[in-house]
Amino acid sequence: MKILVTYDMFREGFTELESKYEVTFPAGRDFTYEEVLEMIPEYDVLCSMLDFPVNKGLIDRAPKLRLIANYGVGYDNIDVAYAIEKGLAVANIPDPVTAPTANLALGLMLDAARRITECDRKLRTLGKDMRIGMQEHLGVPVTGQTLGIIGMGRIGKALAKRANALGMEVIYYKRRQLCIEDETKLNVTYVSKEELLAKADFVSLNAPYTPDTYHIIGEEELKRMKPSAILINTARGPLVDEHALVKALREGAIRGAGLDVFEFGDYPLPELLEMDNVVLTPHIGTQTTETRVIMARAVCDNVIGFLEGDRPVSRVLRP
Repeated sequence: MKILVTYDMFREGFTELESKYEVTFPAGRDFTYEEVLEMIPEYDVLCSMLDFPVNKGLIDRAPKLRLIANYGVGYDNIDVAYAIEKGLAVANIPDPVTAPTANLALGLMLDAARRITECDRKLRTLGKDMRIGMQEHLGVPVTGQTLGIIGMGRIGKALAKRANALGMEVIYYKRRQLCIEDETKLNVTYVSKEELLAKADFVSLNAPYTPDTYHIIGEEELKRMKPSAILINTARGPLVDEHALVKALREGAIRGAGLDVFEFGDYPLPELLEMDNVVLTPHIGTQTTETRVIMARAVCDNVIGFLEGDRPVSRVLRP
């Protein structure tokens, strides 16, 4: 049984897998798409990074392939529909990323609300850009405010628990409403997307990226939000129309934003870099050493569980 891993990182998480099977890693860098395309005919399992494209062309070159095990909760890099059509299993790793991503979303909320990064940046200019005074750098409270969560999956639920601990009211919108028992346990209230945008002081995006969620926040949605509202996105960049967001921030349609992901790849639009009311992080939702190693072990558990049936597999059952 041959397993191909596209990325060269956190090898310590693959110890059990290497002890059981023939595993190929790149050396010192990730494999390119072209390299994987050349090698894939010989492999039974592909362990892919969340930004590595597993498309029709690659799948068609893999007659032995049985499983695609993605390193991440998101799987928009994989043509899941075609993989399933070809009889392949697809797995992701939702559990290890839940708490770290929810923590980052909470951190972005607090930072944007209290202007932490802005004040840090200005203070480091030795005071020339910083005015000290009772009326300077006023932020907004978090306790007693309303958090609207779009997408109430694992990460959304984890964020709701944290928001409850801060004394926030939590409302949510998703395609399928939670059962009343879950809503009661989480202390959350289901509303329409329109009502959420109108009521929320903070709007957090925690939905997967699909054709239905592309630009789920665009010009019209931003106009529905409070002028005092703050938008948080730790999900996927294309959920937000970034050009519309720039316009809304410039015109004061919303107060600010905290973004860990961006519409056009790894970097935000240049206009966002110059805005004091925007907090930016470079897709670090799971960026701790401990989390990354746990994620690697979860990938291995999916592979071993699929091949040996001795442990659960987190399968992606539909696109």
